[in-house]
Order: sequence, then C-alpha cells, then structure tokens
Amino acid sequence: MAVTKTEQIGFSLIKQGYLTQERLNEALAEQKRTGRMLGRVLVENNYVTEEQMAKAIAAQQGIPFIDLRRYDVAPEMVRILTEVQARRFRAIILEDRGDSYLVGLADPSNLRAQDELSSLVGRPIYISVITNDQFNKTVDKIYRKTDQLGEYANEVKRELERERGVVDFSQMNLSIDDIDAPVIKLLQTIFEEAVQMRASDIHIEPEEKKLVVRFRIDGVLHPQVETDPKISPALTVRLKLLAGLDIAEKRLPMDGRISVRTGTQRIDIRMSTVPTQFGESIVMRLLSQGKGLLDLESSGMPTDLLSKFDSTIKSPHGIVLVTGPTGCGKTTTLYGALEILNQRNVKILTCEDPVEYRIAGICQVQVNEKIDLTFARMLRAFLRQDPDILLVGEIRDQETAHIAARAAMTGHLVLSTLHTNDAVSAPSRLLDMGVPGYMIASTLLGVVSQRLLRVICTYCSESYHPSHEELEWVKHFLGDDLSQVDFRHGKGCSRCNGIGFSGRTGVFEMLEMTTQLSATIHRGDPIQFEQEAREHLGNNSIERRALNLVATGQTTIAEAMTIASSVEI
Repeated sequence: MAVTKTEQIGFSLIKQGYLTQERLNEALAEQKRTGRMLGRVLVENNYVTEEQMAKAIAAQQGIPFIDLRRYDVAPEMVRILTEVQARRFRAIILEDRGDSYLVGLADPSNLRAQDELSSLVGRPIYISVITNDQFNKTVDKIYRKTDQLGEYANEVKRELERERGVVDFSQMNLSIDDIDAPVIKLLQTIFEEAVQMRASDIHIEPEEKKLVVRFRIDGVLHPQVETDPKISPALTVRLKLLAGLDIAEKRLPMDGRISVRTGTQRIDIRMSTVPTQFGESIVMRLLSQGKGLLDLESSGMPTDLLSKFDSTIKSPHGIVLVTGPTGCGKTTTLYGALEILNQRNVKILTCEDPVEYRIAGICQVQVNEKIDLTFARMLRAFLRQDPDILLVGEIRDQETAHIAARAAMTGHLVLSTLHTNDAVSAPSRLLDMGVPGYMIASTLLGVVSQRLLRVICTYCSESYHPSHEELEWVKHFLGDDLSQVDFRHGKGCSRCNGIGFSGRTGVFEMLEMTTQLSATIHRGDPIQFEQEAREHLGNNSIERRALNLVATGQTTIAEAMTIASSVEI
C-alpha cells in the first residue's frame, strides 16, 4: 500500500524524534474526521511545535530550514517584494546570489507561488523553509510604519494647506477610530510604530524649520521622522483633546493621560506638554497594561540580593528606600515589592506622582500639588487609615522625610524612593533633610540603588578588542589578568534595528543597615558612615555587578562605564 505525502511528513517527524506513533495515529484520525491538514492538527494539539514541523518538511523535501531568529535578515533585500506580495506568497527574499535569489517560504508546497515569485523577481529562486510565526514577526519588523509616518505627516500638511492653516476644532472631537482624518492616522501610526519598536517614550518636538518625532528605546533617543512644523498645532490639539486638556491654554505646562489600543495591547499614555519658543513640546510615556507588573527576578535582580530584599521588605516596620536617577526603574522595583506584599490581610496605601500601574487590592492616590494634595499631606491622612504598609512615591522634602520616619517608628513599613547616586549616600541625604540621626538609625532597614543597562542583541553579538581606555578601566576593578573576560558588542542587525542592543536589565546594589552602621549614623557622622558602608558593600557594589555583566558578554564596557561615571569609585 502506497504511503501518502501526509503520512511521509508524519514518519519524518517520528524519525527525527519529534513525534510518537501513537500521537501520529490520533492526528491522522482527527484529520480524517475534520478534513483539516495534518500539520495544523499536530501544531494546534501541541503534538509538535511549528519549528519542528518546518524542519520535518525541509527534511522531507531536501531543502534547507532557516531559523530567522538567528539569520541576519537584510531589510533592503526583503523589500524587493512589497508587503502585500510578501504576505500573499508568505515569502521573504533572504539572499542575492547574483543570478538567483534565496527565498524563505512558510509554505514550500505551494508550487504556483514559487512560479509567480520567480516571474515577479525576474530570476530563478532557491527555496528554504521558514516558520509562519517567524515570517510574521520578520515582516512586521521590516515593513514597519516609519515610511508611513512621513506620508501621513505630509497628508496632514496638505489638509491644513487646503484649510489655509485654520484648524477646525469641532472636527478634532472625532473618535480615535476615525481613520479618515489624516491627523488621526498619523497619531495611530506613531503609537503603533512606538509599540513595535519597544519605545518607552514618544517625543514630539517643534523646531523653527521642522517638527521632529523621536522614540526613546532602551533609554536612548532615536529620531523617527522630521516633517513640516505647520502640522504641530493640529497634532497638539488632537492629543490635548484625547488627554482631556484645555486646548486654548498654550502658555502653561500641562499633564494628562490617554488610553489607546494597538492590536491586542492596551497602552496607557502619560502625557506632558511644555510651551517652547516654536510651539508646545510633548512627551508621552507609554505604559503597557497588558504585560502586568515585572517581577523582581525578571528585572535582573540577582538571587542573593533578591533574597535580602525579600527579607527586608517583609519586616513589620521600618523604611526601605530605592535610589537612583530618573528613569532607572525605581518605581518598577517598588511595584515588584508591592506584588510580593499584596495580601488580603494587609492594608496597603500608596501616594504616587503619577500612578503608573493600577494594582487590585491596593488603595492608590495620585498626588496633585495644584490643590495642595502633597506627599506629606497624604502621609498624614494615611496614618489615620489604619495601614500596614505605606508607599511614598518620592521623599523630596523635609516634611515628607520626617513624617515617613515617624510612621516607621509607630509600627508601619514605609517604601519610598530617594534621588541619590548610590545606596551609601541615602542616609546622608536624610540627614541633610533634617531627619535626626537617631531616627534614621532606628527606622532605616536597607537601601537599594539601581541602574538600567542596555543588553547586547543576542542575534548580532560578536567578540571584539576593547580600546586602551576601556581596558584600563576594567583593569582598575579586575586586575591585569582579563583572560576569562568575554568582551562582546553588537554589530547591529535587523532584529535590533541596527542598534546592537536589545532590551535592558537592572543592575543593583543593596546596603543593609547593620548594628555598626546604625551606630555611626546615630552619631550623625556621614563621612565615617559612607566609608564604613562602602567597605561593607565590598565586591557587591553596583559597578562590580555591572562588570559581571561585561565579563559574561551581556553588555559592553561603555555601558558599564556609564554607571561608574555617576557614582564615586
């Protein structure tokens, strides 16, 4: 009895160890019953993965399988096909071989598509197999909306010119779903592009001769589009309407929030406007509500430090501080602590500026200094609410510091942030704020200092020889023997948009208040305290932990040096 092509695929999966005969029989029976293709049955029932199926098809047909996650896809090569053509044929052009092209196909059995592709590009094509999932991700990344930003911006400009520069405010009340309005299409594209590129912030900046849109990706700003400044008022008005702000007020800074949905993701946007010489500058912080809170382990906090931090925040009373510059992830660390502490038998109150993520089971208050709803005032009110745990977004003045210390002394656990360069400077900062040494000694449990470092893209990571300056800096910490250090950097690829980095990880140090350290700060001697604290940290300092990431090839020396330049060595 002849074996069908479908059964051959099944046998190929069994031969490669991806599938058992029992599972194949079940899938064949379901295929016969439902009429669906065998491959879909196997993948949807989780009998095999999509990648295993693609490898089996490649082996059966004698053609290569290409893993696009590890292939340096050239965008200019892919764009030989338009996005419509690529999606129609489920094909990506991977390599120019002179008289032919290497093409990745998600469905290599479609011979008609192969003939049409060959005719379309005017050359013979050689086929390789790729997975559907990797095809979709690659196409989404390559055919990003960057070009559309410029097109939509020009469309807005043309529309304004038709209206002779007059913005019709009544039309600005259109729903965000109104895709016919050029301004709306431009904004939608900006949001979609920002989410696609993992941007944390969108900057819309009017200049004298152009309007610049920039995205902050992994802590670094990248220009996206430059267009005519005439469209700036239309964008500003539309964004203000979405955020519920006064469109007539152009002289004062304003803050608002917007919620949008791009695909299946809901994004909360925190918007800030500032009047400048050439119009209002707008910065939007993107907060994805679909991903949930980042747990502390995923943030990069090492196991030894995580254990200490977990033990400290579970103390019945006292103060735990997180320090570092703006944008280093302090709030994320505090939210991670709240996720651990949030239990039904615990009363948690927070006052934040602003409330970035909403957490079920916790009472969160937005600070509003315009109506005198300050951190200090909220702390005093909180103490009458019978709380167990208090989170103060930031200790920024003497009054807040005093109330937080008194709350800790009266049986409450207080979590907060402080702007200092490192952990050992935090008690000295509290002394500067006028908190007595005895109160700091009796309430402060520990201080975490943190930074965010960019991580080298795993797809284009390669070894390199550091510069003389970089080597001298590393030797200052690790000594002259660097034979065990794997120096790497990212050369830039389509996966990381040519940057060489993809994502960030936290780098932490934690100072636990020992009996000796408490005694020193009790005497009010900050210089002696900092000396003892640095000795106590030893090799667990933040710069040494950053060097560990360099030594293991996770980040570059230049990234680690940014930490050392902002702390005392």
